[in-house]
This record gives sequence, structure tokens and C-alpha cells, in this order.
Amino acid sequence: MYISARSDYALRAMLAVAASGDGETTNSTDGPGRPEGGGGPEGGSGRPDSGDRFGDGRPGGGDRADSGDRSGGGRDRGSPGGGGGSRGGGGGGELVKAACLAQAQGIPLSFLQGILLDLRRAGLLHSHRGTEGGYALTRPASQISVGDVLRAVGGSLTTVRGLPAEDAGYHGVATGLRDVWLAVDGAIAVVVDQTTLTDLLVRQEHAPAPLPTPSR
Repeated sequence: MYISARSDYALRAMLAVAASGDGETTNSTDGPGRPEGGGGPEGGSGRPDSGDRFGDGRPGGGDRADSGDRSGGGRDRGSPGGGGGSRGGGGGGELVKAACLAQAQGIPLSFLQGILLDLRRAGLLHSHRGTEGGYALTRPASQISVGDVLRAVGGSLTTVRGLPAEDAGYHGVATGLRDVWLAVDGAIAVVVDQTTLTDLLVRQEHAPAPLPTPSR
């Protein structure tokens, strides 16, 4: 199993969004907390979607939503009463802008936008338009597994010659290899499908403090 930068970024972004629902910040290991405005780093080779740019860092909050997700005027239809636009949908928590995620996690914004689009299409994120818009989980973090995120952005957990393990065909002396790859795929699935975003956030909360730097 190869963990691509895309998969790693997707998991980090999902954890940051999930943390916002628990009142946490979107800090990276050694980066700043979640900023109030945009201005994430540019670059990357992702697949940005021109209609899915939330929090693109432009002055005046010129965010644009995907045409298929028009909640209108920054109002959040996923929150009780449809007001405010600062709360998420089924997953709860504050809406987080793409630019904030990019800056806090050190991910190129243009690359991250394509990842967020895939996560939204997979039904893991809600997107909301407007100056107070952003992204939120579609369901509680305890109901979203690492496997859900990996499959959303990368497809099958294990691939053989670019194909899912179950589609790999062999004949003759190599016939037994298919069973090996299926076993590998199953073993990976046991780990990633039983580990939720909540599990990872809890581990982070109880992680030991870093050792102090020796004075010279």
C-alpha cells in the first residue's frame, strides 16, 4: 500500500475539519493555528475546481460555491433555523475555509481544492457558500474512518499494476499471487476501516508532550 501525498493531505484536512467540531484548532504539528482570513500557499499540481473555491484568500471574502450546492448568501441550511452560516451540517462544528486548512496544514491551496472536491463528491464533506462559508463534515467524526477518506481520494486500498487487487489476474505458477494481494488488502482494510477520525483526535489529545530541547 502506497500512501500518496494526496491521501495524506486528505486525511490531514479531514482531521482539521473534524477538530473544529470539537472546539479544537487546525494546527499542524509545527505550524500556526487556524488564521482568521485566507492567504494559503499557492502552487501544487492538484485538480482545482473553478466552481468550488471556498476561502480562496481574496480580499473581501469573494468565495464562490459549486453551482450544485447553492445554500445562498452564506446561510447554512444544515444548521437549525438555517441561520448564521458558521455552523456545519450533520457533522457539526464550525465551517472551515479552504485557505485556512491550506495554511494551517501546509498544503498548497490549489492542490487542496481538488482534494476537497473529491471528499465532497464522496459525501464526506458539506460545502457552504458565502463570506462565512466553508467546509464541514457530513456526519460525526466517529462515523468517518480512515478507509473512507483513502478510498474517496485514491480508490482501492491495494492496487496491482494499477488495478484493484481483486481484479488482478494470474495463470500458471503465479496463480497464488492473487490470494496474497487479497490478503494484504484485507489486512490493511481491518486497520483503516476500524480507525475513525475521532480515534486519531483522541490519540493526539493524549500524546506525550515533546521532549525539551537540551540547552547548550
